[in-house]
Amino acid sequence: MITEESVREALRSVYDPEVDINVQDLGLIYEVTVDGNDVTVVHTLTSMMCPFADQICEDIEVAVATMPGVGKVKRVLIFDPPFTVEMVPEETRMIMGWY
Repeated sequence: MITEESVREALRSVYDPEVDINVQDLGLIYEVTVDGNDVTVVHTLTSMMCPFADQICEDIEVAVATMPGVGKVKRVLIFDPPFTVEMVPEETRMIMGWY
């Protein structure tokens, strides 16, 4: 069974190469919706000018699409609200020394 939690766990395999933190723990995943076998992921990037944007977006789609039982994957990239360090979970900020 596909759940929001299992999708978010799969997204931990997708890293932002600039900061070497996965997109889930970095706070880039805003919303995950599971509708039967179809999954929608709403996310952002660290900046609109992210040099790894294409790679990260593709990796998000692949990470979800290769989960057992997943049908259609819809990835929605948004920049509102814009990413800030405050969006990074506290535990991740502590590990990275971002205080």
